[in-house]
Amino acid sequence: MERTDIKELHYITPIDNVSSILQYGILSNNLSKKFPHESIAMEEIQDRRKIKRIPGARKLHEYANFYFDAHNPTLSKRRDQNDQICVLRVNPSVIDLPSVIISDRNAAADYARFYTVKEGLAALDKDKIYAKYWTNVQNQFDYWEQKSIKCAEILVPDRAEPKYISGAYVANEVALKTFRERNRSRLLTH
Repeated sequence: MERTDIKELHYITPIDNVSSILQYGILSNNLSKKFPHESIAMEEIQDRRKIKRIPGARKLHEYANFYFDAHNPTLSKRRDQNDQICVLRVNPSVIDLPSVIISDRNAAADYARFYTVKEGLAALDKDKIYAKYWTNVQNQFDYWEQKSIKCAEILVPDRAEPKYISGAYVANEVALKTFRERNRSRLLTH
């Protein structure tokens, strides 16, 4: 993948969290515990992330995590919450922050590899990450692999400041109304 292929990064969150995020930034799991917030995370995945350490770096829960493409299995699992969640649009310059790491698939996956930004971009399969579907594969193994690759991540130590947030996506009119009521800000929604 080339740097120019990344138009924006994505952060999936409950709409109720946006006002706090606009004040404090997008926080790592560990830092977010200091603030009241809603979570859409799957507990079994968080249990894995909590104990996973990136080789030569920190524990996974010490990083704020972003997707290259939010149209992925994580968002799909939360389809029943479309009225209450949004996808924050994050400026890709966040990858220039110190000590950023790229995972070639969901960082909690057993076979996830972790890279510096330069090495990571070279290792990523752009076509698989930005694929419209991850379910159109021939066998179960390929399905699991594509599903995990679709969730490749940018990992930013501790937090990304609010200045990196450029807008938000919502799934429907109900979510848009809720977003606007709770987040009277300059943040644009689509």
